[in-house]
Amino acid sequence: MRILLVEDDQLISRNVREVLERNGYLVEQADNGEDAWFLGDTEDYSAIILDLGLPVMDGLSVLKRWRENGQRVPVLILTARGDWAERVEGIDAGADDYLAKPFQMEELLARLRAIIRRSSGQASSVISVGFIRIDTRYQTVSVNAQPVKLTPMEMRCLTYLATQDGRVVSQMELTDQLYAQDFERDSNSVEVLVGRLRKKLGTDIIKTKRGFGYVLENRAE
Repeated sequence: MRILLVEDDQLISRNVREVLERNGYLVEQADNGEDAWFLGDTEDYSAIILDLGLPVMDGLSVLKRWRENGQRVPVLILTARGDWAERVEGIDAGADDYLAKPFQMEELLARLRAIIRRSSGQASSVISVGFIRIDTRYQTVSVNAQPVKLTPMEMRCLTYLATQDGRVVSQMELTDQLYAQDFERDSNSVEVLVGRLRKKLGTDIIKTKRGFGYVLENRAE
């Protein structure tokens, strides 16, 4: 899943990015409010981690502008400011959760998973689609109770499709979610990736809707 990390502290930003990437997320970054607002308003992310104390434009103003423009992406506010009134203001402005610095990385991951689950209608960190069971916390997959080993990219692709609740996802959308902006994109990359998943999970699990994209179907229904 594609995450926008907005943080101007280079050490925190680097540490958070490393943890997110180890847990299967594709991370893009901004270190000021103006760039953050533009990226959040024009790109498609599964969630945004947003610091409040940003240069150029503060995080609260960025969040308000996103919400005023109809941007509904889940936002986790990450800040050193611990005043309860400010937390209330952030949540009222449209934040989905709030985490004060210093923080434990495990808590950040748990809160991030939670806001992504809520946005896609999932109540648990375990996603079940037909005979497939995906544990987003431990990054494991099983089919018919048998563990299947996936690469980080395969896991990212499968998880994204699983959270779409049967919606057909276009090849362009999948490409945006799986690859960084500076990646030299090959039109066959997604096809190859889906092909590898079919070999591991079963050929009839991920369906191709010609001219539209891919969908993960619930075979148990």
